[in-house]
Amino acid sequence: MEIQILGTGCQKCEKLAENAGQAVSELQLDCEIKKITDINQIMAFGVMLTPALAIDGQVKAVGKVSSVAEIKNFL
Repeated sequence: MEIQILGTGCQKCEKLAENAGQAVSELQLDCEIKKITDINQIMAFGVMLTPALAIDGQVKAVGKVSSVAEIKNFL
């Protein structure tokens, strides 16, 4: 399983990556967390607002920092 953090590397993007890491850790899952910062790749997901969260290429949240609990539900 791969979690993609879509964003330019701003503070909110970093917080989303941190929350995703905590969710993966709490669920004891074997996931790779990948940060995608290239605007063209982000737009290829159909995302216009960042930060965004995708799991295995499927966008789950856009334009907000999802909480650890929300990310656990997505997983």
